[in-house]
Amino acid sequence: MDAVELARKLQEEATCSICLDYFTDPVMTSCGHNFCRECIRMTWEKAKGKKGKRRQKGSFPCPECREMSPQRNLRPNRLLTKVAEMARQHPGLQRRDLCPAHQEPLKLFCLEEQTPICVVCREAREHQSHRALPVDEAVQEYKVKLEEDMKYFREEIEKTEKMQAKEEQSLVEWQDKAKERRERILVEFQKVVLFLVEEERRLLQTLKKEEEETVMKLQDSKASLDRQNHSLHSLLLQLEDWSREDPIQMLQDIKEALRRAQDVKLQPPEVVPMELRTVCRVPGLVETLQRFHVDVTLDPDTANPELVLCEDRRSVQRGEQRQALPDSPERFDPSPCVLGQERFTSGRHYWEVEVGDRSSWALGVCRENVNRKEKGELSAACGFWILVFLGSYYTSTEPAFSPLREPPRRVGIFLDYEAGHLSFYSVTDGSLLFIFPETPFSGPLRPLFSPLSSSTTPMTICWLKGGPGDALAPQ
Repeated sequence: MDAVELARKLQEEATCSICLDYFTDPVMTSCGHNFCRECIRMTWEKAKGKKGKRRQKGSFPCPECREMSPQRNLRPNRLLTKVAEMARQHPGLQRRDLCPAHQEPLKLFCLEEQTPICVVCREAREHQSHRALPVDEAVQEYKVKLEEDMKYFREEIEKTEKMQAKEEQSLVEWQDKAKERRERILVEFQKVVLFLVEEERRLLQTLKKEEEETVMKLQDSKASLDRQNHSLHSLLLQLEDWSREDPIQMLQDIKEALRRAQDVKLQPPEVVPMELRTVCRVPGLVETLQRFHVDVTLDPDTANPELVLCEDRRSVQRGEQRQALPDSPERFDPSPCVLGQERFTSGRHYWEVEVGDRSSWALGVCRENVNRKEKGELSAACGFWILVFLGSYYTSTEPAFSPLREPPRRVGIFLDYEAGHLSFYSVTDGSLLFIFPETPFSGPLRPLFSPLSSSTTPMTICWLKGGPGDALAPQ
């Protein structure tokens, strides 16, 4: 038997069943039950005036077992006197159901003071104007409130754990994004300009700082949720402990329990922007690439009948009606595309296209032998390497989407045939729009243009000053 159980048993043995207090001058009846001398005397005095079962003169029923016991046979129980005295002095066995001020049973609960009181307290001046409930009713009412609070905190814990999982996922996604951007920056610098090592270092430091700042915010957010979750769990456990206490103890602690429950509020984490501010922008890169520019013109024999070419064969837009043109094998139909006259089988080549404020367009290269008569996916597997703009997103045939903040008005395309390199740039700010994975090109490649939709703004191949940096492939 542990100490708590032993103390409970001792308390039961030292308590009078009539006054529910520790024995005072305990006496034992002939049937073996114990009572305070004054308690049993008053009980039997009241029984004298009641009519009922005939009894032997001087004998009264035991309050415990109702067996008749002669009053003269009451025997003092000195051992129980000592036990009761020990119980009174033991700090862990103080009567919690007695008013500390009046030593009366705590039978009422003051709603204003949120504390149990006795009938004497009820009549006192400080409680006269207060509303009070019987203890049993108060216990039931506050148990319902505690259950509501426990339900609330369980729900809050569930919300916290969901937010924790979301923050952990955001952290992983953010680090993956940063890793992909870092690799993109490294590849671009390594392939294009070796003399921009210092700018590469600066950009990586900027990205690292941005990554660390955001990771720190996400980690702080996660740590805050961890702390809140721990606090919620602790408070829930305490509320559960309070709800299991004996009624009087629960009501004595209820004010503090409700206060603490009301003070705890879940603080959602700060929303952390998940878009990278650092972009792959290389000062002077476009100027460097322009050394490899080629003078591209459009091939009218490949133009879809819905496309209208200017006389100089540098501009194209989508018309409202189909033109009556010869249906040759070279012509794209139904895809709204047109090819450049040039064919590339080696070397490095760069050209620029003014797209203005068009809402959609497609640019890139394709193999000369692609199927031009089927409306299908213009993918790398089919011999197309193109970048598509659809309103607000840039997408490639492979891998997928690449969101940008501002659509460019002029796009630069750089092809390094031997290196298997094809990349797209915003001429306005020099930033990289997209780069295809290294591809082993084979056979002639030709520039591809597609307005996609009707617009008053044509797509125009830009004329650049100077001559080509590399010789063109044979025409």
